[in-house]
Amino acid sequence: MDVSETLTLFSATAEMMQYLIVIEKTETGYSAYSPDLPGCVSTGITREEVAQNMQEAIEFHLEGLRLEGLEIPLPTTSSAYIEVAA
Repeated sequence: MDVSETLTLFSATAEMMQYLIVIEKTETGYSAYSPDLPGCVSTGITREEVAQNMQEAIEFHLEGLRLEGLEIPLPTTSSAYIEVAA
């Protein structure tokens, strides 16, 4: 999976949802989170590993919400790059 792509997830209603993840470099590898899913985070040694771990973390997070009878948050976050002189 190309980590520059938004992760696509399969929900229980067979609806495809795309959640933005933010990947950040750390001293020991990478960490990631999804702004639309507070508390859903993961880490990995490589960008590919953290993206795969986030795929699993989001699926697990959404399943926990379903089991608790809670609403699945709709993805609303987007991203953009701004170019500036540095």
